[in-house]
Amino acid sequence: MAAGNKWMIDPDDAVMLLIDHQSGLFQLVRDIDLPVLRSHATALAKLSYLAKLPTFTTASVPDGPNGPLIPEIHQSNPDAVYIPRTGQINAWDNPKWVEAIEKTGRKTLLIAGTLTSVCMAFPALSAVEAGYKVFCVVDASGNWSKMATDLAIARITQAGVIPIDMNALMGELMGTWNRPDAADFAAVAVEHITPAYRALAESYDKAQSVQKVGRETKLDKLDVVGKR
Repeated sequence: MAAGNKWMIDPDDAVMLLIDHQSGLFQLVRDIDLPVLRSHATALAKLSYLAKLPTFTTASVPDGPNGPLIPEIHQSNPDAVYIPRTGQINAWDNPKWVEAIEKTGRKTLLIAGTLTSVCMAFPALSAVEAGYKVFCVVDASGNWSKMATDLAIARITQAGVIPIDMNALMGELMGTWNRPDAADFAAVAVEHITPAYRALAESYDKAQSVQKVGRETKLDKLDVVGKR
């Protein structure tokens, strides 16, 4: 699909990393509405499942105040693998995390995390340094302030990380509407990413049905004239 284009995602080379989407940490988020953040994190799990991407999750001291991972992630992607860590703030400092990624043989990482300037940014910076192409899904990450998010994006971009949003990510993973699971991708978009797309689809369906009725009426009239 996007193979050979260094600025875009090749799904056959990509790994999804969902870092610290935890109920306790979510309570610190101020730069994105919590229902939106939760929905987008869930959507990433669904998209990675549809696109058959190796998917790894992790949590920062989940038995402490940071809380557990939101359950929707593993419910939406039963193939996702949870990798515990032993206190490391930067997930990349966990040898088992890096080992799991290396075993995939893939070199493109799609990262989202809460909080943005730590859980997302730290492993993104480490992965770039290790030679990976990294995309950070900013609107599936959350932070304690907009200023902190702006600083984090500036920091990771200067290091070579590519920021991306949910809608662009879905488009790059799909590559084409001419695929048997296109309706499944569209369902994720409608439910989690662009709910307004439902109205567009409904208006299109209505227009198609009106045209169909018009054609059938015209054919019925022609048939009546023919019988005379």
